[in-house]
Amino acid sequence: MKPFCFADGQIIPTEKASIHPMDLGFIRGYGIFDFFRTVNFQPLFLDSYLDRFFASAEKTFLPLDYTRAELKAVIQDLIEKNHLKDGGIRMVLSGGISQNHFSPAKGKLFIFAESLIFPAQEKYEKGIKLLSLEYVRPIADIKTTNYALSVWDSMRWKDAGAEDVLYHMNGIISESSRSNFFIVKDGTISTPDTHVLMGITRKHVIELAGEVQIRPISLQEALNADEAFITSTTKVLLPVTQIDEHEIGTGKPGPVSLDLLEKFRKLEKELCY
Repeated sequence: MKPFCFADGQIIPTEKASIHPMDLGFIRGYGIFDFFRTVNFQPLFLDSYLDRFFASAEKTFLPLDYTRAELKAVIQDLIEKNHLKDGGIRMVLSGGISQNHFSPAKGKLFIFAESLIFPAQEKYEKGIKLLSLEYVRPIADIKTTNYALSVWDSMRWKDAGAEDVLYHMNGIISESSRSNFFIVKDGTISTPDTHVLMGITRKHVIELAGEVQIRPISLQEALNADEAFITSTTKVLLPVTQIDEHEIGTGKPGPVSLDLLEKFRKLEKELCY
């Protein structure tokens, strides 16, 4: 965590940020957040992240008493004060202090600046393992702060040498716990269409790919894919070479995945350098 954050309507030392113990964000795990990267002191895809943050606030009935211009100004101030060349910005809106300790109320907005550690280069070169899990994330189109299941279950991943999980229900895949999921079969790229967060990295990967099928994908299809990969803000694009004990394709990152990763890196440079 970097030295300065935004809380109580102003930029303050991060160590002084606080939340009321009866806030729904604390006692019920109810709140929203979003997270984006800074590249060369520039917030990457900021408008898209703000679009999602405002939409999440509206869908969760949480008042957000700041304009887009005001949030952009705060974010720029935080980048400068924290000298955040390549890092992350986390926006959090809590559920508020509710009279009945249950219904959404007026929450508290925090914006934090963070250091960012990417996955090891070896994971991009060799690919990662996912563990299948029968589950659908609640209100999946909203980026809520409720990660209780995945935080608890993450100890299982570590024991199994996995990077993350792959959610599915009735044989149909949705997403990973913090990433979107794609498969490649016979050169065609596909990604799930329902019970998923509309990821910003997902959006730009789809644009870079040119043609992607957005449709239901079965777990069996994923196991039989030529390639698979996940996308997220912090991982960008990570090849998936194993699901449970099943090897995907050749067991190595495929050409389509690696080409898209290279195109995304070029896009970053075009936008931020």
